[in-house]
Amino acid sequence: MRPFDELCPAPPAWSLDWAAVREALPWVREMAGVEQDPVHHAEGDVETHTRMACEALADLPEWRARPADERVRLFATVLLHDVGKAACTRRDGDGRITAHGHSRRGELMARRLLWEGGADVGWREHVAALIRHHQVPFWALERPDLRTIAYRVSLVARNDDLALLAAADILGRRCGDTAEVLDNIALYREYCAEQRCLDRPRDFPSDHARFWFFRKPDRDPDYAAHDDTRLTVTVMSGLPGAGKDTWIGAHRADLPVVSLDALRARLGVAPTEPQGRVAAAAHDLAREHLRAGRSFVWNATNLSRDVRDRCVGLVAAYRGRVEIVSLEAPPGVLRSRLDRRADPVPAAAVERLVRRWEYPDPTEAHRISRIAWPRG
Repeated sequence: MRPFDELCPAPPAWSLDWAAVREALPWVREMAGVEQDPVHHAEGDVETHTRMACEALADLPEWRARPADERVRLFATVLLHDVGKAACTRRDGDGRITAHGHSRRGELMARRLLWEGGADVGWREHVAALIRHHQVPFWALERPDLRTIAYRVSLVARNDDLALLAAADILGRRCGDTAEVLDNIALYREYCAEQRCLDRPRDFPSDHARFWFFRKPDRDPDYAAHDDTRLTVTVMSGLPGAGKDTWIGAHRADLPVVSLDALRARLGVAPTEPQGRVAAAAHDLAREHLRAGRSFVWNATNLSRDVRDRCVGLVAAYRGRVEIVSLEAPPGVLRSRLDRRADPVPAAAVERLVRRWEYPDPTEAHRISRIAWPRG
């Protein structure tokens, strides 16, 4: 993807033109001067670390041996891996510099930047997932949820990519525990290989088995769970203007729809007002369909994982199969559609939604459908 493929170090020199990177990517320049904890980052600010991490990546034989498209994708990931630090960096009461939450913030920011840049959905989500989990290999063996994380990464990206990102990250620092962290990364690779999820998606006996493993991680991942589902709920996910109503009309016209927009209109609740009454009404209507054993569509933006999980958890409790349909359109197309509406959606409202946009992944449902609508 441009401009990353143009900036990525390439044979025979494998050199990094950092001046060109800074010129092409404004968000790289914004990393300059962002402080870091000097214990783990004695090299200086976030931009300096990012440059050093990119240089370290370019020196790794395993990265050089990858196909060109994979090299570019990993290069973009290293460039973006700390993009969330500027928004998260603070000094605590003792004057120490912290950046708690920068991995999650970085995932959200990278998704937005790559969406605005026109990146392919799968490519973008691969990068975003690696950024979200880029610190996991450092402390992997101390995490009680390691298996769940490793399986999730394998389904949305690749764990060997995550290990390469982590290696570039630690080699792009000046700190005293580099050797120890590299050992931890090697152990993480071994763990993933043993779990059959290092360079490929972790396999499950069925979609139903995968769905219930991630809802109950103490389950045996190889257990062929009996599929006792009795209905299917299509959970829509997408920004306003992404085409959810159009898609439902074309593909689910025969099913009842739990529509938050319709409920807002019926209850007289504006989109800018508290939505508690609307959400409660939607759940009550969904329960009616679930008790009756009726398949239906749940039509809302459902942009955050937490919000989707409230829908999915209710459906699962009634032995429902879950399909999440995620729709999106380029920013310009989205804005044009919203401006043409009888009641245009304010740009500020869409901006708030974009900031918390978490893309659905295979750990959340029996099936995920990704649909990009480039048409205006």
